[in-house]
Amino acid sequence: MYGFALALLSAVLFGASTPASQRLLDSFGEFQLAGLLYLGAALGMAPVVALERGRHERVSFDRANALCLGGAVVFGGIVGPVLLLFGLRLAGAGSVSLLLNLEMVATAVLGVALFREPLGRLGWLGIGGVVVAGALIAGGGGWPGVLAALLVAAACTCWGLDNHWTALVDGITPARSTLVKGLVAGCTNLAIGAWRAPLDASPDALAAALAVGALSYGASIALYIAAAHEIGATRAQGVFATAPFVGAGLAFVVLGEPFGPAHAAACVLLAAFVPALLWSQHAHVHEHEPMEHVHSHRHDDGHHLHRHPGLDPATRHSHTHRHERLVHAHPHWPDLHHRHEHSSAGPD
Repeated sequence: MYGFALALLSAVLFGASTPASQRLLDSFGEFQLAGLLYLGAALGMAPVVALERGRHERVSFDRANALCLGGAVVFGGIVGPVLLLFGLRLAGAGSVSLLLNLEMVATAVLGVALFREPLGRLGWLGIGGVVVAGALIAGGGGWPGVLAALLVAAACTCWGLDNHWTALVDGITPARSTLVKGLVAGCTNLAIGAWRAPLDASPDALAAALAVGALSYGASIALYIAAAHEIGATRAQGVFATAPFVGAGLAFVVLGEPFGPAHAAACVLLAAFVPALLWSQHAHVHEHEPMEHVHSHRHDDGHHLHRHPGLDPATRHSHTHRHERLVHAHPHWPDLHHRHEHSSAGPD
């Protein structure tokens, strides 16, 4: 129950970021606000990284890790947030919140196209339903709504790339990679924004932007990581998928945005088809080649078979470790340990 509560709180905080950001756009340009939000995220993650110090082994950061983290910073931290904020200029926060379900679609499609991830019939059905729901939302807003949907879809594509690249970073913990992303992306976008226009917002607006970033990005990520440790990544992602609906609900109820027939139809479709994307399963006999790396792991997942006398197998920890050759079958995704070829996706 504790893990589910953490995941739900993470979703609420992240969902609130969209309506809050739309209000903040009254005081900032898109690049300025994107920069402040990610600097706030870095501030929010700093205590987590400080707590990790001494508990995680320091390792050399190789070229593969640097390239993956660099891609995540550029697309997920710099480009994606700016595209989203430009979309928020054109459409209501409720519509944009619901469109953020396209991130799961982008992640799944990019996984098939670029990252050797199979997707079965149930997954493709979920993608189709989410895309139709997005089209309904876009059409209900006229041409500004269509352009906003395209901008949000582009932002979600950036975050889909970010999701895949971040999953491959095994030299530092998720909290540290998020801290790096927040600092680099935040400073970059803030510098671009200050070059485009003077940063003349009030101190209260500046504090609000940093607070939204710290809570809706930094704290939300930290809570999600903690939830995934407690209940597993799949269940945590299932709870976190409520975030777009939380954002839409806040926009409709708190901000008073109109809730039209297109929104109602889209909500029904999303409620029906988002679970299909989350529940899509993939399992087959596969082989793990010997490898050595470092990342946060536990010993009850069927992959980390080395022993630590006196350590509970469910305890998450980090150190350099070696995997011997292993052949087994279980449901899996293309994470650090599952990057192999597939002849076909197979049934769900």
